[in-house]
Amino acid sequence: MWWLIAGSVAMFFASLLAVPAIIVRLPADYFAYRHRHCTRPENVSPIAYFAWRLTKNSAGAVLVMIGIAMLLLPGQGLLSILIGLSLLNFPGKYKIEQRLISRRPVLNAMNWMRARAGSVPLIVASKEGTDAL
Repeated sequence: MWWLIAGSVAMFFASLLAVPAIIVRLPADYFAYRHRHCTRPENVSPIAYFAWRLTKNSAGAVLVMIGIAMLLLPGQGLLSILIGLSLLNFPGKYKIEQRLISRRPVLNAMNWMRARAGSVPLIVASKEGTDAL
């Protein structure tokens, strides 16, 4: 039982560090387009790219499963599920991300974190096109 408590505490502190780091490192125009653009690096071999996506999706699936378990056990279940879903690739994910980021309190919180780190604010696609909100 103690390892479950230690794991949930570790996940809590890891999420406190990881979420702001990810938000600050996002490109300012990450949410500026109505459709996700291909982000595959040109100088990476297809095998390395496939291995990276497989690892990222596997980690996301594990976090979702751990998060579901933490809904019943002590820990940050919902946060683990959200982080896991952000790592997974599935159809419609970009639209869900855009819908979430278009909420004024969420956008303000993310831009506040970026301003504290010296990053430019996020540009969000409007309903009409790619204008900033």
